[in-house]
Amino acid sequence: MTDSVGFLLNDTARLYRRTLDGMLRDLGMTSLQWRTVARLKREPGMRQSELADLLEVEPITLSRMIDRLADSGMVCRKPDPNDRRAWNLYLTDKTDGLIRQLEIEARRVEDHAFSGLSEDERQVLAGLVERVRANLSRKEAVDA
Repeated sequence: MTDSVGFLLNDTARLYRRTLDGMLRDLGMTSLQWRTVARLKREPGMRQSELADLLEVEPITLSRMIDRLADSGMVCRKPDPNDRRAWNLYLTDKTDGLIRQLEIEARRVEDHAFSGLSEDERQVLAGLVERVRANLSRKEAVDA
């Protein structure tokens, strides 16, 4: 069982996530908050419903978490100009320093995880994992 690539990927992801969660906890964040902030940094103005789909969480779960981030001044909601029922989400300037700190800490976790691998080996690994992810992302491949 431990020779299975799927098992190795899953177990590695579990250990990576656990290490990141510890780092996030030390900085007062949850992994869902970090994933939300990271996504909104890349795609400001995203609708709350789209974000819930991308993060694979229930809309009510995300809504409550966004409430907490908004209460702490990290996220603001603005009405969607094309849909009165929808809200677009934006990070505030308050997240700038936090994001920099999180990126530094995440880089430390990544460097630890990939220690002993050359830059070429990292690139090969990233390319292979990306291809596996692309295969799994194609719905028709699973339905076949």
